[in-house]
Amino acid sequence: MASSALNVMQEERCANIRWKGLYIDPEADSALQRGDERIFWCVKTQLNLGPDGKLVDNYECNPCRDCYKAL
Repeated sequence: MASSALNVMQEERCANIRWKGLYIDPEADSALQRGDERIFWCVKTQLNLGPDGKLVDNYECNPCRDCYKAL
């Protein structure tokens, strides 16, 4: 039986996006709870903006962007 704690993402993801919740306890961080857009960053720029100057998040980082790299 599969664990209910595992969430399988069915959407395409960029290999260059990182999420703050991978490194901290997301339930304890108020920035994650209020939806702060700075919780995502790009590996290429180390900022919340990608190489194309657009915002980095799990929706915006998609195959339509030139900097997108499929997982």
